[in-house]
Amino acid sequence: MRYLVLLTAAPPASPPPPELMAAIAALGEDATRAGVLLDTAGLAPSAEGSRMSVVAGRLNTTDGPFAEAKEMISYALYDVRDQAEAQEWTSRFMRAHQELWPGWEGDAEIRRVFGPEDFGPPPG
Repeated sequence: MRYLVLLTAAPPASPPPPELMAAIAALGEDATRAGVLLDTAGLAPSAEGSRMSVVAGRLNTTDGPFAEAKEMISYALYDVRDQAEAQEWTSRFMRAHQELWPGWEGDAEIRRVFGPEDFGPPPG
């Protein structure tokens, strides 16, 4: 099963410590060797983004930045056996932040990614 992990955090007062970046790289290497990491990347601030919505039948576009106190800053896409395994990989990532960047606060949301198999056979 594929799981998407979205990391949100308040804009940091300082850049991440080099030790954290090394730990993140090592974790990515571990997950890649284990064959579970499909993709990962940092995300630009919402000031560089936009949102699109449909409201009352109209398509609207809103340019960032957005008012949320926290920004979506990165994502990881895993192919694992189950949600518990996705949680284990995510907890390793979050623990690295907790241990190596004092004062950092953030959230990781873990969401299963649907595939064609989740919708049954096509009508026919």
